[in-house]
Amino acid sequence: MAQLQSISNAADRVMTALVSGLEQEFGHSAGAALAQRFLAAEEVDFHWDARLQERWLGFYHGSEEAGIELDRVRILGRIDGHWFVAMMLVDGDGNAHGMFGKRRFARADRARRAFADA
Repeated sequence: MAQLQSISNAADRVMTALVSGLEQEFGHSAGAALAQRFLAAEEVDFHWDARLQERWLGFYHGSEEAGIELDRVRILGRIDGHWFVAMMLVDGDGNAHGMFGKRRFARADRARRAFADA
């Protein structure tokens, strides 16, 4: 049976905090542009932190050679004004190591359906 856990956080808190910090450091006009660059460079971590729900899908069997055990976790979240569903590779400490099959949605209901169907 799949495990479902709701993560309590505000829907775009990750981007809001990032833009706010960058605006304080580099000025209002640079905040949003720099945030997009940070988001692209650290995509896996930002999406993992922006998740609203997660569901364990099973063990990931491609990581034995690296000496680390990973799980496959489906997540639903919202970042930068868009809903997304993705599969993450996560270690036992809750750290994300990879992201696959990310899909973006303009509407929450479509994202929730995709999350439920996964």
